[in-house]
Amino acid sequence: MRKAADRTAVFETIPVRRAVCMQIVPAVASQMIALVYNLADTYFVGLLNEPHQTAAITVAYPSFVMLTAISNLFGVGGASALSRALGRRDPEAAGRIAAFSFWGGLASALIFSLLFFALARPVLTLCGATGDTYDTAFGYAMWVVVIGGPATILGTLLANLVRAEGSASSASAGLSLGGILNLILDPFFVLPQFLGLGAAGAGMATALSNLAAVLYFLIYIRRKRGQTVLRAGISILPEAARHAKEILFTGFPSAVQYALTVVAVAAQSRFVSLYTTEAMAALGIVKKLDQLPLYFSIGVANGLLPLLAYNFASGNQERRRKAFSFGCAVSLSFALFCLVCYELFAPQLAALFISDPLTIEYGAGFLRRMVTAMPMMSLCYPMILQFQAMGRLKESLICSVLRKGVLDVPLLFIMNGLFGLYGCMWVQPIVDGISLVVAGSFYARLRKR
Repeated sequence: MRKAADRTAVFETIPVRRAVCMQIVPAVASQMIALVYNLADTYFVGLLNEPHQTAAITVAYPSFVMLTAISNLFGVGGASALSRALGRRDPEAAGRIAAFSFWGGLASALIFSLLFFALARPVLTLCGATGDTYDTAFGYAMWVVVIGGPATILGTLLANLVRAEGSASSASAGLSLGGILNLILDPFFVLPQFLGLGAAGAGMATALSNLAAVLYFLIYIRRKRGQTVLRAGISILPEAARHAKEILFTGFPSAVQYALTVVAVAAQSRFVSLYTTEAMAALGIVKKLDQLPLYFSIGVANGLLPLLAYNFASGNQERRRKAFSFGCAVSLSFALFCLVCYELFAPQLAALFISDPLTIEYGAGFLRRMVTAMPMMSLCYPMILQFQAMGRLKESLICSVLRKGVLDVPLLFIMNGLFGLYGCMWVQPIVDGISLVVAGSFYARLRKR
């Protein structure tokens, strides 16, 4: 087995900025690949120049986000608990944590997929499906959520666990494999000159790609036996169950945030669906475009999490603070860069996905408003992940709940009533501003302690 000192050097001895880069660069790279293959669905479906197909993907998106919520419950919770166990020099506990996270995530994935299949019509209708878009949305969701849902959850979950013991490059390789495969498969499944399956074909490509990522991670764990603390054996589950509370409590805020994201996205889609199909298609395009700074910040936060959790558990608070500050600076800088580019080139960016003039007009207006939330969001994510790394349930839960769901829905009613369609696009900047103030006050209080 690799010596513990070799495995944990990135957490303990490597200079802080270099250690942060070693963790966040692969994490951000894997998030960028994930973004590209999420964009690929919208891009290749958009080439059909049929707004109802693009709108259908938008309608199904909230259900896809719920998969991330389940993944984070066990993936973020398990990663934080695993890194803290390593910081306490307890590799056996780390192995049990990994096993419980894997099997808990798989069981939850299967249950969610079955529930969605049973309740697909009311769920998709609630998310804005209409007579024009329901059948297409269901075809896409059938592959992405029902058939491919477990693979989506396990791929992200296993990447978090691999990253948690310091193997950020291996985590990135697994996620990148799925993303690259999706890029290759999308045009063959979607476009009329090949299979011509439209949105449903995009769903098939995503499901197969995520399955490939899961197989990569399972093979990785098998081949690294003796060199990794990760375990997936079902025989240690009885012992692993003792870590359930720690894992679920730590991952709960991230799961709640993504679950409430479903509420917020579904509510926004519902309001926009009251206008035109082109507006719904434009919202789908913009939600993809604003994922660039969002995914970058998530990558930074995910890369920081093991560093923060390990050093918090080992008592090296100075190293933890330095890593957090540098990570936040990187995240904010990229968000500001995206803000400038999106404001300047909004119509051109929207036109990359569709050639319908009205959809492009809506998309440019939506993008210029929604992207103003990105700098604030770029700091919120690392702050919430830091609270989770420290095991601070109250602070991370409050900030997560504020970011999505609780404020969004009432603000949608207010802004839609006052300013109409474009007023709905100002909701997220307002919410992220409030969340950042609250998170900052919590962090300042913890620093004084």
